[in-house]
Amino acid sequence: MANGQWYPEEWPDRIRAHAAGTLTPVTPKRAATVLLLKDTPDGPAVHMLRRRASMAFAGGAYAYPGGGVDPRDDDRRVRWTGPTRAWWAERLGVDEAGAQAIVCAAVRETYEESGVLLAGPDPDAVVGDTTGDDWEADRAALVARELSFAEFLDRRGLVLRSDLLGAWTRWITPEFEARRYDTWFFVAALPEGQRTRNASTEADRTVWIRPEEAARGYDKGELLMMPPTLATLRQLLPYATAAETLAAAPARDMTPVLARARLEGGEIVLTWPGHDEFTKHIPTAESTGGGPA
Repeated sequence: MANGQWYPEEWPDRIRAHAAGTLTPVTPKRAATVLLLKDTPDGPAVHMLRRRASMAFAGGAYAYPGGGVDPRDDDRRVRWTGPTRAWWAERLGVDEAGAQAIVCAAVRETYEESGVLLAGPDPDAVVGDTTGDDWEADRAALVARELSFAEFLDRRGLVLRSDLLGAWTRWITPEFEARRYDTWFFVAALPEGQRTRNASTEADRTVWIRPEEAARGYDKGELLMMPPTLATLRQLLPYATAAETLAAAPARDMTPVLARARLEGGEIVLTWPGHDEFTKHIPTAESTGGGPA
């Protein structure tokens, strides 16, 4: 493997089936993920976790905190501040209920997987230390879906700080993948007084790493990543601080990126529009072995 691009063994057969019309795409589940940033003397660092090798989806790959939308994330009781739900609906390309659900998922999953909470007691404050047995009990209840995010905020007397998030990009899992996600990527700065930890049962390691260092690790084949992860890392490179990154978010194009597969010259060509480095060539005949070029 020349680089660290995540590529499941079953993809060639599924791509052939999709091209032949014998595979019915599953409906992607809405999800959200957050690129947590903090400034260092050498520039911004991003928080990443390594998915356990035993995970069915992207096992061993580096990713950001995130996950699927909880059906209760569109609960209208969610305490909210920052841009309105209508503003977020237009920005994310969904209706208002969907916008709340996606933003809530971003904040909730970040707390569940890293212990970082983008919420505060009022519109101008953010919580500090979120460690301790009582916080951990609430976090565990959220993970177990015994507690909705709206109930959690009410219990704590907190409001979700949607102004601390910047919508960055959107990727949809290819149609031939068995597990599909429609994922909105956000950027956010690590709040003062908070710290990350590996709170996820899905990760065996977490790191703060500069985007250029992570990208080099991918290029050398040392760090395994999915295309959206590597693409977003490269997109962070021009910015000298976390604040600069957040300031750039409103101008970002949120048109979804969806991989395409086409037949060309006796092989299947897999492409991600706008991201040529991820192009793969897969032989159409199973007898050739089916591996990507």
